[in-house]
Amino acid sequence: MLSFRIVKLGLEGQISETEIPTPGPGEILLEIHACALNFADLLMVEGRYQDTPPLPFTPGLECAGRIAAMGNDISDFQIGDRVAVFGGQGGLAEYGLFDAARAIRIPDSVSYDTAAASMIAYGTSLLALEQQARLQPGETLLVTGAAGGVGLTAVEIGKLLGARVVAQARGTEKLAIAQAAGADHLIDGSEDLRQRLLDLGGADVVYDAVGGETWKAAFRATNPGGRLLPIGFAGGDVPQIPANRLLVKNLTVIGFYLGGLVKLNPEIGRTTFDKLMGWLAEGRITPHISHRLPLAETNRGLALLRDRTATGKVIMQPRAAPLA
Repeated sequence: MLSFRIVKLGLEGQISETEIPTPGPGEILLEIHACALNFADLLMVEGRYQDTPPLPFTPGLECAGRIAAMGNDISDFQIGDRVAVFGGQGGLAEYGLFDAARAIRIPDSVSYDTAAASMIAYGTSLLALEQQARLQPGETLLVTGAAGGVGLTAVEIGKLLGARVVAQARGTEKLAIAQAAGADHLIDGSEDLRQRLLDLGGADVVYDAVGGETWKAAFRATNPGGRLLPIGFAGGDVPQIPANRLLVKNLTVIGFYLGGLVKLNPEIGRTTFDKLMGWLAEGRITPHISHRLPLAETNRGLALLRDRTATGKVIMQPRAAPLA
C-alpha cells in the first residue's frame, strides 16, 4: 500500500506515515510541493487559535501542488493540473485531500512556492484594505509588523491602491525589506510610534498585525474618521478598545478574518485568489520568502514564526514523489 508522510499535531514536529487517501465526491488529491506556514498554524498547534479544527488534524492552511487524483464529479480540473489551495488544514503533508472548490489554478509562470505563499497573506491584505477599510488613493496607511508574513503584503497592496505607506518594524534589516516592498516612510520598533506617526500627519487607516502597546500607540495617532484593522496579535497581547475614544474621533474598528469570510462567501474568495494569481503572473506582486525547509523541519519553521525571526513567508517543501 502506498503511504505518505504528515506532520503530527504538536510542537515536537513528528513525522508519521499513513495510507494515501482516496478522493470522494467534490474532492481532489493533491501532491503537495509547497506549504506556507502562517502564524495561525503556530496558534493551532498550541491550541490557541479561534478556529482550531477538532483533533486529530494536520496543520498547514495553504499549499500548492499537482492534482494526483480527483472525484468523478469534478469538471473544472484535470489530473496533472497545478493548483493552490486555501484548505484551512492538511498542507503539511506529501499528499492531502481538499475540497475542489477551494482550489485555484496556478499560472504556468508562477512557481509552487510563490503560489503557496500568496493566498492567505495577500488575500487578507487585499480584502481588508480594499473592501473592508476602503483605503483611498492619497490616504496614509500604517502597517505594523511590516516585514512579517501579512504585514509585508499590506505594504505592497497599499501601494497598489495608491496610499502613502508608513511601515513599522524592528531593526534596519526588516525596515529595508519593507522599503523594498514600497513603503514611503519607516519607523523602527524601538521608536515612539505615536509621536513619529503624528509627525507624519497621523494615519487614516491602521493595519495592525502586532497588538499590545503597538496597537495603543497607533490608535492614539489615528486621524479623525480613521479606520483600524486588528489583523493579528504577534506581540502576544490582545488590546482592549476604549469605546469612548471611538466616539470622540469617529473611528471605526473593523474585524476581519479571511477564513470566516471565505466560508460565508466562497465566491468572493475565489474571485480574490484568481485576481492574486493574475497579479503574480504579471509581476505586480512578489512574495518575499525568507526560508525554504523540508517537511521534517516543520518544528524549526514554526519556531521562526514564534521568535519573529522570519521575514515574509516560511515555505515547507514536502518534495512528494509522483504517484505510481
